[in-house]
Order: sequence, then structure tokens, then C-alpha cells
Amino acid sequence: MTSVTKGSALALGICVVLGLSALGYQLADAAVSVKAMERTVSVKGLSERDVDATTAAWPIRYQVAENDLDKLYLDVEKNQRMISVFLKKHGLSDDEISLAPPVIADAYANQWGDKSQIKFRYTGEGDVTVFTTKVDAVRKAMASLLELGKQGVVVSVTKEDIQRVFSYEDLSKIKPAMIEEATKNARAVAEKFAQDSNSKLGKIKSAQQGQFSINNRDDSTPHMKRVRVVTTVEYYLSD
Repeated sequence: MTSVTKGSALALGICVVLGLSALGYQLADAAVSVKAMERTVSVKGLSERDVDATTAAWPIRYQVAENDLDKLYLDVEKNQRMISVFLKKHGLSDDEISLAPPVIADAYANQWGDKSQIKFRYTGEGDVTVFTTKVDAVRKAMASLLELGKQGVVVSVTKEDIQRVFSYEDLSKIKPAMIEEATKNARAVAEKFAQDSNSKLGKIKSAQQGQFSINNRDDSTPHMKRVRVVTTVEYYLSD
């Protein structure tokens, strides 16, 4: 091999080494930059609203008992009529009131029972249900339910039944504003974190909207609902 060839080979080798070194430095620098870009903080933002219920679905359950089946059915009709009159008195209309067929039970049908201890052979149970947007009218009717008892209507209403009467159906009206509020709250938390860690808050890397929940505000006021949503937002951080 001539001295010229050896010199060329040596120069080529040096260039390759220098090139690889430069490439390695660039790659290392790029890796540092990428790593810096991957510094993130994940925060949650909350938005809550207390709203009035928009609809009421109220089943009024009545009970009757008789030894004569024909008389029992007459009592069922009487109860349905009295409950309907009671509801109309409080501003509800026929379109908002529905009558469900009663469930009739014959105590003698149980062959293992002691028939001598049975006071009433037949029992009946049925519902008169109100479905309306007149929430205030339903609340007033509920407060006057004793009127039916004084008229001889045996009404079965539990606390759990009342808790399920009212609902909120206008979520679409408040949903955009609540999402905006939750996102702003999340950003405020992220900015505080960045400030405390001597960093700067960057752009959003990812965002996730939680599901909206609608629950009773408390046990005493089921017509008041609390709407809640939590958003999760991940931000980039930089020095």
C-alpha cells in the first residue's frame, strides 16, 4: 500500500470517528430535549352545581283488604278515584296521572297457611303514578298526603320512594360551562405546582373528561340535585 493510500485511509477513518462522535452528541442532545418535553404534571379539576329537579315521577301506592272479591275491586276503584281527585286538586292533570292494574292476592291460595288466623282473604295493592315537570305541585301534594289518610286511603310511602321521585333532565344546558370550569380549576392547580417546582407550565398533553354524576344534595331535600364532574388534564412542564 502506498503512502498516499495509507494517508487517505487514515483521513477517512478520522472523518468517520468525528462524524460518529458528532452524531452521538446530537442524538444525546436530542434525547435530553425529548426527555425535557416529557416532564409532565397530571391534575384534576372539579366543578359542582346545585340545581332544582326538573321532573317528578311519583308512584302513590295504596293497599286494600276484603273478604269479598267484588267489594275489593270496588275499593280499588274508589282508591284510584280519590287519589286522582287529590292530585288534580294540587294542579296536576289527567295527562300527568296514570293508573296501574292492581295486584290481587288470595290468602286461601296458600294451602299451608292456617286459614283460621286470616282476617282478610283478599288483599290488593296498586299504584297511581304522577309523571310531570310540575315539581312544586308534587312537593305540595306530598306535604298534604295526610288528607288521603283521613279519607280512608291506606297509602304506603317509604323514605326511599320519596328519594327517587325527583330527577334533573337539563344536563345539556349546564354541561359546557361545567367542563370549562373544571378545566380552569385543573389549570390553576397545575400552575401552582409549576410555580412551586420552579417550572413553567406548557401545553396540554392529554385531557380526560370524567362522567357527570347527579345525586340528591342531601336526604332532606331530594328535589335539590348536586351535579358533579371531574376532569383530568396532563400538562407539559419546562424549566
